[in-house]
Amino acid sequence: MVIKVQNSQGAWLFARLSGVLLAGWVLIAAGCSQSPPPDDPWARMPLVKAHTDHAELIPGPLATPQDATRECLVCHADAGAEVLNISHWTWQSDEVEVPWLAEPLKIGKKNMINNFCIATPSNLERCASCHIGYGWKDDGFDFSNPENIDCLICHDQTGGYKKDPNGAGLPAEGVDLLAAAQSVARPSRDNCGACHFAGGGGDAVKHGDMDATMKHPSSRIDVHMGKHGFVCVDCHRTEQHQIPGLLPSVRMRDDQRVFCTDCHAQEPHGDQRLDMHTATVACQACHIPYYAVEAETKLSWDWSSAGLDEEPEDYYFDIGETRHYLKEKGSFTYGRRLVPEYFWFDGRVKLYLPGQPIDPAEITRLNCPEGAIDRSRAKLMPFKKHHGRQAYDVRHRYLLVPKLYGPGGFWEDFDWQQSFTLGAQASGRPFSGEYAWTETEMCWPITHMVQPAEHALQCTDCHGPEAKRLDWQQLGYTGDPAYRGTRAQTGLIAGEEVQP
Repeated sequence: MVIKVQNSQGAWLFARLSGVLLAGWVLIAAGCSQSPPPDDPWARMPLVKAHTDHAELIPGPLATPQDATRECLVCHADAGAEVLNISHWTWQSDEVEVPWLAEPLKIGKKNMINNFCIATPSNLERCASCHIGYGWKDDGFDFSNPENIDCLICHDQTGGYKKDPNGAGLPAEGVDLLAAAQSVARPSRDNCGACHFAGGGGDAVKHGDMDATMKHPSSRIDVHMGKHGFVCVDCHRTEQHQIPGLLPSVRMRDDQRVFCTDCHAQEPHGDQRLDMHTATVACQACHIPYYAVEAETKLSWDWSSAGLDEEPEDYYFDIGETRHYLKEKGSFTYGRRLVPEYFWFDGRVKLYLPGQPIDPAEITRLNCPEGAIDRSRAKLMPFKKHHGRQAYDVRHRYLLVPKLYGPGGFWEDFDWQQSFTLGAQASGRPFSGEYAWTETEMCWPITHMVQPAEHALQCTDCHGPEAKRLDWQQLGYTGDPAYRGTRAQTGLIAGEEVQP
């Protein structure tokens, strides 16, 4: 069944009928008496304050990194108070009710389990090299002291300011603190990318749409950054140091989500056939046809194979010298220029919470995008899916936290039993002494590496008898909702022609 109603503007719009998209396009009148405003994203760009040269304001000397922060706080005391409340500082965000716990649980990078180096509590000194503070190596760190804030990691413009990878957030030896402090300005791609491009332990490991190619990309990598010179905070517009964005490994709600329509009109194409997609298809689904455009991204990580003295014969260096096996970390697979997987997404995420029981015979999904064809806010969204294999407690049937870094850690002694015992002490959950391996999975949204308009997906990439990109039945349709072939070809009633 297809219903077509034309409004006074001659525009066709999508609609859901009884909450479900029919196999044919369902179009209803917009009901607008005026034409929508033209798509002028430049008019919606944030105004950037004029830069203040700090070279004369900070004469030095600066003996410690805290000295640099104290200089910042002389003029920016309010900024210090603001940072103490943001998730980049606390590594915690939402508080959620957990059935097996007496008190609500605050979730965040501080305590969640992931598919990469697994967990923070037992590896804090190493993980905190990406914390925006100085010296968070144990529970003694003072989160209430603004002098522990590392202002330079986000604002240095010398390019020479680096964290010590093993220093709990302290700067690397030899960093020129005075030069860094005198150079401070609005955050650049290098500032954000220092942690986010290398998330998961290396370039392009975690995210499929963020890697070192984004520091100075061509438009072939990302049209916003390459052609138009955007920096991260042009879209992630920060107020009182709150940086909006939805990281679905540690957040369950979209209360700080960034949208394309922050700049672009809801129906920006000037073409009825394209604009009617915007009600149910995210912009990224068409405008990011591939991810990991140039650098390889990690697609799987098998911890169960770690610890072997000799590299297995079936693991190798590829042309790009990418490691497929490390004794410390196990085995990996990678990919480049990949077609995303597509799911309905309404901005909510279902997370695996620490201590939650699992069925080890099933894949444990550490984060799942929520949404379905009959959810009013859901849109088709592209994702990278990452597969993991990690340990669980055979008796307690929950995922284990290993100690990887430091004395007694697996990377030093290659002893899983010892690693899980120490990890249990750090995480506060008991280890029975029995462990085995289970499959895990994570989904990472693809929102960067937007292509120029001429490289966006075309109709036949998704629709028609040769289109392979979308699995319509998995998405909740009976078949391709736009293809005018036979009902057999659209997955409906074999042999019966569809009437136009």
